[in-house]
Amino acid sequence: MKKYRLIDNVIGWLVFVVAAITYLLTIEPTASFWDCPEFIAQAFKSEVGHPPGNPIFILVGRFAANFAGGDVMAVSKCVNAMSALLSAATILFLFWTVTHLVKKLVVKDGEEDGMTLTQYLVVMGSGVCGALVYTWSDTFWFSAVEAEVYAFSSFCTALVVWLMLKWEDQADDPRSDRWIILIAYVFGFSLGVHLLNLLCIPALALIFYYRKWKETTVKGSLITLLVSFAVIVAILYGLEPGFVELGGYFDLLFVNTFGMSYNSGVLFYAFLTLAIFSWAIYEIYKGTNATLMRVSFLLAIVISGMLFIGDNLLIPLVLVIALAVYLFKFMKKVQRRIMANILISSLMIFIGFSCYALIIIRSSANLPLDENSPNTMFALNSYLSRDQYGKTPLLYGPVYTAGSPQYQSNSQGMASTRFKKGTKQWARVVKTSADQPDQYVGTGYAKDPVYPSEMNMLFPRIWSTAHANYYNTYFDTENKPFSETLATIIVDENGNPDTRFNQSQQMLPKPSFFNNIEFFLGYQLNYMYMRYFLWNFAGRQNDVQGLNCEMGDVTRGNWITGFNFLDNARLGDQELLPAEYGKENKGHNVFYCLPLLLGIIGLLWQAFAGKRGIEQFWVVFFLFFMTGIAIVLYLNQPPLQPRERDYAYAGSFYAYAIWVGMGVAGLWSFVVKLLNRGKKAKNEAEAEKLFAEAAATTPSKAMAFVAVAIGLIVPLQMVSQTWDDHDRSYRTAAHDFGMNYLSSLDENAIIFTNGDNDTFPLWYLQEVEGYRTDVRVVNLMYLSTDWYIAQMQRAAYKSAPLPMMADSLSYAYGNRGGTTIEDDGLFNILSVTDALKKFYAADAERDEDGIVRGKLESGKFFINSNADAAVKAGVISAGMRDLAEDQLNIPFADAHQNGWASASDMMMLDLVNASITQGWKRPVYFACTVSDDMYAEFAPYLQLTGMAYQITPLRTQNYGDEIVANTDKMYKNVTTKFRWGGLDTPEGRAGKIYLDETVRRMVNTTRTMMITLANSLVDEATAAQDAKKDGKATIYGENVDKFFADRVAKAEKVLALMQDKMSEKACAYSFNNRMQMGRVYESLYQLTNKEAYRKSAIALVEGDLMQFSQYAVFAQRLSEKYPMLSTCNIDNYLAHSYLPQLLMFYEQINKAGYPAMLKKLAAKGVDTRAVQASIQMMLQQQSQPQQHQEDAAPADSSMPEGFADSGLVGMLGGLPNDEEE
Repeated sequence: MKKYRLIDNVIGWLVFVVAAITYLLTIEPTASFWDCPEFIAQAFKSEVGHPPGNPIFILVGRFAANFAGGDVMAVSKCVNAMSALLSAATILFLFWTVTHLVKKLVVKDGEEDGMTLTQYLVVMGSGVCGALVYTWSDTFWFSAVEAEVYAFSSFCTALVVWLMLKWEDQADDPRSDRWIILIAYVFGFSLGVHLLNLLCIPALALIFYYRKWKETTVKGSLITLLVSFAVIVAILYGLEPGFVELGGYFDLLFVNTFGMSYNSGVLFYAFLTLAIFSWAIYEIYKGTNATLMRVSFLLAIVISGMLFIGDNLLIPLVLVIALAVYLFKFMKKVQRRIMANILISSLMIFIGFSCYALIIIRSSANLPLDENSPNTMFALNSYLSRDQYGKTPLLYGPVYTAGSPQYQSNSQGMASTRFKKGTKQWARVVKTSADQPDQYVGTGYAKDPVYPSEMNMLFPRIWSTAHANYYNTYFDTENKPFSETLATIIVDENGNPDTRFNQSQQMLPKPSFFNNIEFFLGYQLNYMYMRYFLWNFAGRQNDVQGLNCEMGDVTRGNWITGFNFLDNARLGDQELLPAEYGKENKGHNVFYCLPLLLGIIGLLWQAFAGKRGIEQFWVVFFLFFMTGIAIVLYLNQPPLQPRERDYAYAGSFYAYAIWVGMGVAGLWSFVVKLLNRGKKAKNEAEAEKLFAEAAATTPSKAMAFVAVAIGLIVPLQMVSQTWDDHDRSYRTAAHDFGMNYLSSLDENAIIFTNGDNDTFPLWYLQEVEGYRTDVRVVNLMYLSTDWYIAQMQRAAYKSAPLPMMADSLSYAYGNRGGTTIEDDGLFNILSVTDALKKFYAADAERDEDGIVRGKLESGKFFINSNADAAVKAGVISAGMRDLAEDQLNIPFADAHQNGWASASDMMMLDLVNASITQGWKRPVYFACTVSDDMYAEFAPYLQLTGMAYQITPLRTQNYGDEIVANTDKMYKNVTTKFRWGGLDTPEGRAGKIYLDETVRRMVNTTRTMMITLANSLVDEATAAQDAKKDGKATIYGENVDKFFADRVAKAEKVLALMQDKMSEKACAYSFNNRMQMGRVYESLYQLTNKEAYRKSAIALVEGDLMQFSQYAVFAQRLSEKYPMLSTCNIDNYLAHSYLPQLLMFYEQINKAGYPAMLKKLAAKGVDTRAVQASIQMMLQQQSQPQQHQEDAAPADSSMPEGFADSGLVGMLGGLPNDEEE
């Protein structure tokens, strides 16, 4: 056994080294996009991030950050390296797991010392194969090289599985229970990383059952699984929230009744729980008094909160009574060992879970980064429950066609939204004086909207009303409408239809149960799980985010086999796929299904390898199922996710990697069985003897070498495909583009952001690197919450509290969470200051819970502005003084046409008003990636300064027009402050840096902003030229000739800088980039008559024509060869609308070369006659009378319906609004 352990350990650590080197060589040198910057900031200063928190990640990340040696620029690399090393450790445990399982099937128990070379080859080869396949798989590698919780979570999963296998080896040892206790502790602290780890419990339970029971049955296995599910429920829905809830009520008693400070009751409760557990463990180990053992055990379980499942007391009461009855009536003999293990394991989970004390402690310090402010047990309960993300129906609930919630009328005949009242909510009192004592105040009850009961159904998979258009398209409801159901819309106080209203009941379309099953199988299971699974074990088309293949998205993010005869039938001719979707996309990975086939061989071999084999199979299967398909069931994802979600299923792919490793043993075993062909065994013992004899033959030994070779070739082939799209070295995109946002701002600025990728990088730069801490980053999604508004009223580093009229009570306790706009449509315009004074009045209307309802009696406002103050503050130049407006008109109601405004909308109005009326001392900006409907009321006064739009007193455009640049300010920012994400390095210029889709979106967004600057410079040059024609000597206070030359030179320099720092080789141009640049160059040619400008325009448009002609060819061949397939709206637009637009522009700037270009396109396979027909149609539309223009698509800007909603419009220059999964 010692020899085996030595070999197993040595090879395992060698595999660890391979994985560690792989990940450390490919980690990003700084923060990545999405949640990573936030996690690094949390780790560096032990701050509080988004729910449900990750205190263990924070603590370990803080330890890793210490290795930066005080260099803040190295902190992110150290935390990234932590993920890399934890991932390498995951690979180590995977190797040991595979070798353990294979050894059990290949070598008899107790014969490890006599293992043959063949057996060593098979066992170790299986382990190496499975470990390396997972090492170089797409999903796991992605998480391994960034500061995210999923690498740590995978480590915890691998650790507990390995620990359970260690227990299996020592199960007969009286001290083996220590492994169970250690596993319980790992489960406890893993709650401080991610909840995914709990899903391993069914697999571990089966290991326990199969090891402890010699005669196992299907019934026993099912009972074991049911018990394991009960354990998950007890921890996830009982122990974790129950402990927090009980702690909250203890604190409520101590603070409100005993007059003590916040969290004093929590401390008492924690010590009380520890004392009762200690007493119970003592009584059980002493074992002298059965009654005390039962009583103490019952008290320990009750005080733990484990039985407090649900929102009412009925379920806990029933469970407590049931446990008491069992302990005192049905348990004839005290099961001391079982009870001791339950208590100690529960205590270990508590000790691990106690890491959440860090969240409360740090939140109480009023940190700059303190999401949700979980500084009490009540707030922590909401934080852990992820209340800010809302609830998703799982087993029973409404379908999307229910639309709005029900309305409930009162005796006066007034109707309002109907809610189901939940538990009472408590919050810290907002103190108005320093000597005010600590106290909790009731803030009403938790409320869930009630939908018509007729629209509820089992297993609701199509539930999201926000995605109604997608569901309608998916089910083609226009041609195949759902059957209708009479639904109750308005009910009276007794819950019956209120006949006083004509529309109290309506016929609503209702999907069937089978429609829900169809969506579950087709989208949630197939597209959002199986597609990811096959990425890792079959092949990946590209790294472009997909929508849904069943809806025509055959070019983005699909799985492939690498065999065209199979792929073409599903996805169209892959040889004609546009280059950026096909072989030139680094995310194009071809595995030829080799890992998939090896895994199938492995699982079949395991399943048919006798009694022990089938038991192992069910263990691995439930690990695979619970960390994959069970998550799909639980998440119930709506469509159009803001990013790919494969990282959530890494545990499932880990389980399949076990089977891939077993494929080596399966191949060898198959040949051994072939050698025994014709020999029939009378019993199992004789079959084992025949197998052993065949395994000792020379062909068997040779096959062992062959199987190991195959097992090595498969992962090596994988890494040849996946290295280039997982190597993030030299890439600094999130860091640099985050800097560009902040560098676009004046001193003491306020910038409104919205999504992960325009917020978290900025927080990281401020919290970790201390960059631009004078700026206050305000996330509009969070600005709807009272806790975030309170944080804005505090100073943060160099940023003073934000100016606002709201006081500490204005939005506290959920006050003014929503505001109705009662605009009468008349010209009743008020100053924002006067409107807000009335809005914040103390006598405002309140609801039944005492919460203030927001109400505006007008929707037309103005803000008084001091132009001189704007000049002094640097908001505008002195030359623009005379163009500034003294009043900024704010059509608030027009921007909120549904008559409703959120707390975020009102706070934004308050902040902007305060900034302007207080002399523009805090300049206000919107990140350029914020959706334009979020700042519509301010749009005419916005100017682009880089990666942000600044509010100015200059009305530079009408509503709906393109925002222009503040050319002087933006030019300085771009040319002297901007950074380029590594694209300007030698590696970047050579195209060696991998830019995933998110980075490419940001690159193209930056390009779009720079093109806007160049356009604005050209417009100013044109204005100067016009002024000279009118006989004017100056413009904006400058000499007209000098101004003209300056603007032309700067426009040229901006375009040259963009093409130098973000070259096409570093990052391929996206839709519209070249044509936009071409139009600028053509404008420069028209202004200067310099032929070089026109040549540049021609070259750019020719490049675009060559690139997007591929879309036309692919779409054309798709309709000819595969009429059942179709491309998505975006590809259709690029193939059928954008290409004709390009040709129209090309003919305009190079009429002589137009015929040759048509021939060139025809030679590439483009149907030029169809393109020319599209051009004629566009020209006809343009020539239609003005009154018909609204019905015609503009020739230069038309986009297909749903283009912006696709979540991929960011690829074409913007960035989607992100949300947490």
